[in-house]
Amino acid sequence: MAPRKRKKPVKKIKFQLTRSGIAGIAIVCFCIFLWMFLVGVWAGQSLLYPPVIKKQSDTVQDSGKGTQILDVIQLEAEKKKRIIKR
Repeated sequence: MAPRKRKKPVKKIKFQLTRSGIAGIAIVCFCIFLWMFLVGVWAGQSLLYPPVIKKQSDTVQDSGKGTQILDVIQLEAEKKKRIIKR
């Protein structure tokens, strides 16, 4: 009878964390998710709102040193809201 071959022992990986280590990982994950949320809100607002149209006003003020032109920012809605009376 042939002798049996011994199996190589399988190396096991263990993670040991203290409570402060778990709390640190939780804080880092919270900060990452908060950052992702804020970037998502910022990107969503740029997609939902209409583009800003800059128009130059006809008003020119003379300050003695030269002329200044005021820029007017105007947001225009695409549809007007209706008021329903009941």
